[in-house]
Amino acid sequence: MIKDTLKFSEQKMRFGNHVKNLREKIVSLEYPNRSISQQELSDRKGLLSKKTIGEIERGEANPTFETLIALASILDVSFQKLFDYE
Repeated sequence: MIKDTLKFSEQKMRFGNHVKNLREKIVSLEYPNRSISQQELSDRKGLLSKKTIGEIERGEANPTFETLIALASILDVSFQKLFDYE
């Protein structure tokens, strides 16, 4: 079965870790010595909630295409870079 060979939950976890790493490269405006928090990232453009960002980072979400576009925008990366986690 194709679903078994793709291991969706594993890929969602890997993608989530990648998103977290991208977020942690962004410097917080509130605390310049730290990376941006999920809440601050959410507040910057208002495109995604902190809850959604957290679910993606934990590999719990199955984001829509629109959510992925918003995620790339708030992380300030190209769509290609968003998926470059292999």
